Amino acid sequence: MTKVEIKDIFLSKKMICKIIGHKIILSRRITNHINEYKCSICDLELTNDDEGNRTNLTPELKEINETLIQFYKKRLHKA
Repeated sequence: MTKVEIKDIFLSKKMICKIIGHKIILSRRITNHINEYKCSICDLELTNDDEGNRTNLTPELKEINETLIQFYKKRLHKA
């Protein structure tokens, strides 16, 4: 391995987050209580679970969030 390869591996985005922690920003507001978050360094995606804690955004949770968006759009137009 060359020095450049070692440096690239050591300073990868995930390694930086493991050392200094994630820099979480709000990426999308689903409802008043549910949001999607993203790490601006390593692109880790998070969302709120049913208890209000942040959890990894799985494809299943992403689909649930999309359904909630559609539900609330319909609800707001009827009111």
